[in-house]
Amino acid sequence: MPSAAGSMNLTDLGWDAGFAEAFAPFEAEGFEPARVAARHRTGFELLSPSGPSFGELSGRLHHLVHSAADMPVVGDWVAASGLVREGSASIHDLLPRRTRFSRKVAGERSEEQVLAANLDRVFVVSGLDREFNLRRLERFLVLAAAGGIEPVVVLNKVDLAEDLPARLAEVAGIAPGVELLLMSARTGEGVETLRSALPAGRTGALIGSSGVGKSTLINRLLGQDRQSTGEVRASDGRGRHITSVRELLPIPGAGLLIDNPGLREVQLWAGEEDLAAPFTDVIELAAGCRFRDCRHDTEPGCAVVAAVTEGRLEAARLESYRKLQKEIAFQERRRDPILKDKEEKRIARLIKQFKKFPKQR
Repeated sequence: MPSAAGSMNLTDLGWDAGFAEAFAPFEAEGFEPARVAARHRTGFELLSPSGPSFGELSGRLHHLVHSAADMPVVGDWVAASGLVREGSASIHDLLPRRTRFSRKVAGERSEEQVLAANLDRVFVVSGLDREFNLRRLERFLVLAAAGGIEPVVVLNKVDLAEDLPARLAEVAGIAPGVELLLMSARTGEGVETLRSALPAGRTGALIGSSGVGKSTLINRLLGQDRQSTGEVRASDGRGRHITSVRELLPIPGAGLLIDNPGLREVQLWAGEEDLAAPFTDVIELAAGCRFRDCRHDTEPGCAVVAAVTEGRLEAARLESYRKLQKEIAFQERRRDPILKDKEEKRIARLIKQFKKFPKQR
């Protein structure tokens, strides 16, 4: 069960007037609000003013679930009954999510995987060692924008940074206007700035790849070694997956923080409009293109390509933007039944033409 010093009131758990209004119909049915703190195969850990309890889906909710994205996830608010400290409860319904942090499921299926819900801020953690990767940071920022969540970039392992000014300039170039926190979870330097960035009643999540120090940061904030930590491999600088369960944790002197397992795959679940905030530099330049539907490739009069040629925009930045555009467009075609059918027919025609090719030689 999530550790809680005594019972927490609803406000401590992130409850506000908006959630109360959404819950009114369920309150009329005699249900109580609770927040999902962890999800397991057999059920869900819940937090409420009654204390921590274990909940299972009611038959009613089973009938309302049509996909994995409809299932309760960490951070969700639910309507429950039987909330007794350390007891067993029933989950009857799910409140509408205010925000969500999602990615595409691994593999070929075009389905959404919701990792956490109702976040106020997402702390995108990157190590200042060999785990530093601008392109991965861009992907996390796009997912935050897609979920309607305010991003904060956390650069950990500042004690290992070889050229800190250069790293800061690189991050500022891809995350204009995004708050940036510097810290070392190992030494404790700057960790309190993270605590102050998450006021009481607010919910955040630590997102990043394995080995960036998320669990060590959590332990620092909690003042105890609650989360297991592991060494980064010396051979390639990659971390091992230590955290295995997403968990909503009350942070002393702050709000609530979700610790996530390291993400190896960061496939986008977003629309092209979600590129606007993370790529404001490209979008602003694009306003000067000759054609409104310019793809910033070989079109004449492209202001974005001109900026790259003149050294005002990094070529890698534009290449990343175009790559993410193509990935999003591909996923949108896969999700749209009509476009998916057209795409499958186009591929079938190409295969048919390819099979004919040797006979025509």
